[in-house]
Amino acid sequence: MDLIGLFWIFLIISSLQPVIRQKMLETGRLRLLERIEQQRQSRVIVLIHRQETLSLLGFPLVRYIDIDDSEAVLRAIKMTDRDVPIDLVLHTPGGLVLAAEQIASALRKHPAKVTVFVPHYAMSGGTLIALAADEIVMDENAVLGPVDPQLGQQPAASILKVLERKPISEIDDETLIMADIAEKAIRQVKATVIELLADRMGAEQAEHIATMLATGVWTHDYPISVREARELGLTVSTDMPPLIYQLMGLYPQTAQRRPSVEYIPLPRSREPERRQVRGSPW
Repeated sequence: MDLIGLFWIFLIISSLQPVIRQKMLETGRLRLLERIEQQRQSRVIVLIHRQETLSLLGFPLVRYIDIDDSEAVLRAIKMTDRDVPIDLVLHTPGGLVLAAEQIASALRKHPAKVTVFVPHYAMSGGTLIALAADEIVMDENAVLGPVDPQLGQQPAASILKVLERKPISEIDDETLIMADIAEKAIRQVKATVIELLADRMGAEQAEHIATMLATGVWTHDYPISVREARELGLTVSTDMPPLIYQLMGLYPQTAQRRPSVEYIPLPRSREPERRQVRGSPW
């Protein structure tokens, strides 16, 4: 075979490699999902957002919770019998409030137990979804985040601060309109949080959590640790099943030319100290 023929074979194999790899990942995910469902006797739903790359141009594309996600999760819940528990594996920076509220509401209405697993982080709308669970299972180093609404790039709570610090005559009409929208947005999200929590704790506790999470007490990207989540009054466990970590490994971040984190991918334990043997240097 001449060099041109070898070149074309190499080109075809190279072009098919990503497709084959993706199919292998998808098959592995389905097998592991089935294994987790059999082990826990539940419906397992995965909502994982990774940074992706446009196939042609290579530009990074960050994923968020959107309407497509809410439609897919709602379909999965509809296909689950009322007495079957639901396990949701959640890894997301947040997203559209409408989509997050739809998912949270549907999970809260499910009669059987709902567990949300957070192996790394579930921020903003992800936290709103987690609040709908009967139990939140977090890795010891995983975090949740505030659910205070954002108007464009501006925190709604910060827009309202303008009204407190400047005379009304010095504020332009556009800011006043934004402040009115901000006030409504905070009130709506706070009411949603209270509704999600009210039947599992006292009204006073639900009100406290809603105020802390929805009114701008923290910055929107503030990481709420396991300890802080428990102090708020949320039911949080750190008993993360090993299969959840294994599942996360089947949703890899988009490959880069050079990895920013490297290590030998094997369990590491402290080796027993070698005993000094008389007459031997070891």
